[in-house]
Amino acid sequence: MSNVRRRAEMFVEAERDGRLSARTTGDEREMLVDFLTVQRTTLEMKCAGLQRELSRRSVAPSTLSLLGIVRHLAEVERRWFRCVLAGEDAPPLFVSAARPDHDFEGAVPDPAVIAEAWEAWRAEVEFADRFVAGAPDLDVEGEDGWKGKVSLRWVLIHMVEEYARHNGHADLLRERIDGAIGV
Repeated sequence: MSNVRRRAEMFVEAERDGRLSARTTGDEREMLVDFLTVQRTTLEMKCAGLQRELSRRSVAPSTLSLLGIVRHLAEVERRWFRCVLAGEDAPPLFVSAARPDHDFEGAVPDPAVIAEAWEAWRAEVEFADRFVAGAPDLDVEGEDGWKGKVSLRWVLIHMVEEYARHNGHADLLRERIDGAIGV
């Protein structure tokens, strides 16, 4: 029997992988929420078991790191759900006009920075989940300075797209850190 592992195998054993319980039928909101939940869970799984290594920029010359992706996605969650859809005047968490890439550049191997990133990301995910659950329908709209008027439906689709893109980066980063592969 071979110990060769295929990239298409699961990242963790099937019985430990909550992504496999996502619905495959249901209404539009349920399906979009499940797809987003699977993408968020994938990011968490790709980061699992790492601490200081989360900040490694392991695919040169890129400055991307797993920690930078977590910080970036906390910003993205905050922007679309809290600021655009809920209309809150919430300042960015990690970036500024003077440091627009600080979500990535500020991802350093400091335990306090790592804890802050996860705390911020989880808080923004919780806010987004509450917002989506409380929205009367997917046609709820917000105004964005970049895209103009956007619906909750569009934001959910965009968030799935955003996570899927960065989860591809996470695949490469994690493999370079410790050789871990899998879907």
